[in-house]
Amino acid sequence: MSEWKHLDSTTSLATTADLKVEASSLRALSSPSPLGKPSTFDKKATRRLLRKIDFNLIPFLALLYLLSFLDRTNIGNARLANLEKDLGMKGLNYNVALSIFFPFYVAAEIPSNMMMKATRPSLWIPFIMVCWGFLCVMMGFVHNYTGLLVTRAFLGIAEGGLFPGVTYYITLWYRRHECGFRMAIFFSAATAAGAFGGLLSRAIVEMNGIAGRPGWSWIFIIEGIVTLGVAILAFFVMHDYPDTAKFLNNEEKQEVLARLKLDRSSLADEYDPKYFWDAVSDWKIWVHMFITIGIYTPLYSISLFLPTIVKSLGYTNNEAQLMTVPPYVVACFFTLGGGYLADKVGQRGIFIIFFNIMAITGFTMLYISTNDTVKYVGCILAASGIYPNVPQGVAWNGNNIGGSTKRGVGIAMHVGFGNLGGAISGFIYQSKNAPRYLPGHGTLIGTVTMSTILAIFMTIYLRRENARRDEEYKRPEEYTESEKTAERWKGDNASFFRYTI
Repeated sequence: MSEWKHLDSTTSLATTADLKVEASSLRALSSPSPLGKPSTFDKKATRRLLRKIDFNLIPFLALLYLLSFLDRTNIGNARLANLEKDLGMKGLNYNVALSIFFPFYVAAEIPSNMMMKATRPSLWIPFIMVCWGFLCVMMGFVHNYTGLLVTRAFLGIAEGGLFPGVTYYITLWYRRHECGFRMAIFFSAATAAGAFGGLLSRAIVEMNGIAGRPGWSWIFIIEGIVTLGVAILAFFVMHDYPDTAKFLNNEEKQEVLARLKLDRSSLADEYDPKYFWDAVSDWKIWVHMFITIGIYTPLYSISLFLPTIVKSLGYTNNEAQLMTVPPYVVACFFTLGGGYLADKVGQRGIFIIFFNIMAITGFTMLYISTNDTVKYVGCILAASGIYPNVPQGVAWNGNNIGGSTKRGVGIAMHVGFGNLGGAISGFIYQSKNAPRYLPGHGTLIGTVTMSTILAIFMTIYLRRENARRDEEYKRPEEYTESEKTAERWKGDNASFFRYTI
């Protein structure tokens, strides 16, 4: 079976040419499966199948993202090991070094996804891992500020393809309302990277002076070498698509494809410029973009500056490395728990609002308190509120965009705009505002508050719109296939479409 049969645009970052491929791919998947007659899986058998897929895919994908997040944020740990002093960095030099990563990261997302589809996941993802692992090692050998900037920029290009690539990859295997928890597991690796990064950096800095290299240099070198090792392993252990997976038998392969086909309902999958403009002109997607940037800005601020903030609470450099671990451990728990519960109850908005309020509480404690213990608890609450909302937001927006072309463009807008928050985050906490960093905490209270207000608005609107459709039209399950086909071009405006609240 052609690999192109599996290119679902549910969460791909689409361009015009890309979406043409998506459309033909989805039409191909709608054709009868060559794997045999349809299989019958009861609920128990389906749960076994999903657990089998989970076991073979999710842990390794989470490991990849752990390494990705570790390699992009370890500069925060290197800062505590005299990075700035050794490279002669002054003023806003460190902030610029952080932010230069993100414009290149965003620019690489769409081309990288296109290359993954032109090749295959088990080739492209390990390839970009080799690239960013090599660049991470090279950061350990820079001798000046300019060298750091150049390697950080190229690191952004190399890492830009992983998050949208794996997000898309997950949709090749799971139905829409099964993706949220899997994405939460995948993204929880970012919290593990924060916790593991602090512990690992504390150990690595003890290599200070070995081979004439400072401790911060060894942080980049060791962590980059680990990434290179896993990248080589990934060439051999990653699976591409359900119908080529060696761990599935023919009946299981057919069941996975049948479930994906059923999940697409009757909305249009073909490419048409109309659906591109439908996405660009959909005000709901724009609201989600601002919800997202309000979350991603503090996300990257925490990832990059938590060691600095913790150090300002009176800890030594080595103690601060270790004290960054608990906030990430707690955040990991909330990320997984929130993803599981949101999938179980079939709602997203209420969870985003709850976690945003938790984050606002944490940043407010950091802003108003002068007690170091209270401020440290604030760090924990801030991290625990922000991290869960990244997979929640991706799932919420994707669930509510009808039609694959429009959904592909909408997710591209969502992720790309949100990641621009990374460029902003590099300047949130500036040395001149130490040790309390009040402007930084205040700015993040503002961005998360904006996100919360918009999430409340969207939750109320979507609830009312669903109620209106229930009152004016019949229930979705009462529509015949021909009635659905007559409205297939309407996307999420179809009378049988209901939003995830």
